[in-house]
Amino acid sequence: MKVAFLGTGLMGLPMAQRLLAANIELIAYNRTPEKLAPLQADGAEIATHPRHAIRAADCIILMLTNVAAIYSVLLSDTSWRTLSGRTVIQMGTITPTESQEIRDAVVAAGGEYIEAPVLGSIPEAETGNLIVMVGAQETQFHRHFRLLQYFGPEPRLIGSVGSAAALKLALNQLIASLTTSFALSLAFIQRQDINPEVFMEILRESALYAPTFDKKLSRMLDGNFANPNFPTKHLLKDTDLFISEAKSADLDVSSIKGVRQILQAAMKMSFANDDYSSVFYAIKAWEEGRWE
Repeated sequence: MKVAFLGTGLMGLPMAQRLLAANIELIAYNRTPEKLAPLQADGAEIATHPRHAIRAADCIILMLTNVAAIYSVLLSDTSWRTLSGRTVIQMGTITPTESQEIRDAVVAAGGEYIEAPVLGSIPEAETGNLIVMVGAQETQFHRHFRLLQYFGPEPRLIGSVGSAAALKLALNQLIASLTTSFALSLAFIQRQDINPEVFMEILRESALYAPTFDKKLSRMLDGNFANPNFPTKHLLKDTDLFISEAKSADLDVSSIKGVRQILQAAMKMSFANDDYSSVFYAIKAWEEGRWE
């Protein structure tokens, strides 16, 4: 089997490298060709156009930024015509409706489509310990199970196409909400001259604790948001997707709208490409009037 990997950014690159390490024949494409250099050095074939990668492969893995990028790379006139007889595995974060629409386009072109968004960041991508959630028919899931295991040890079938995309949005909403809530509490105890370590000792002993708090603590205290595992701009994009879908489901989105405002503030403070823990500085800047 030959795999085409379309999208080799922060997450896509280590995921594609996992396949190369397993001696899977790989052809890669990225809209920014410079990002392909590490894969080329590791032995991947490089495509200059997505249709070349699609035509050469049996299976196409998508790890692209958003649905617009998917349509541009996968479903343009020249690429769409090459999908017949091929399997598309969409692993980025998009809405259930978007995923279903892409499935319909792929099937109309004679191809097969499954969604398999992942939870985790660069360290988990590098070690193959992502949580892989699959939206597909059961037969499709079992047929591609071994391939998906290169990314996570226990891929899980959630339901039909759209179900895994929805679950991924629900989890990313928690990423945004938990991080901003923790950042607010941390900023508050600092203003009260309470030692952050005392705060953390008590928090770790409680049912309120989440491991992500310790993962982000040093970044927040040190103000070091460089070299992100997940940049602020991507979390804002996913938050917008969640808000849109939750409103369509007649849910009250007031709380996540507040989180979105803080993410937007971090963006205005030039943290778009930095780690999303930068929301800590956005929260602290409120009193100073820097993002009203």
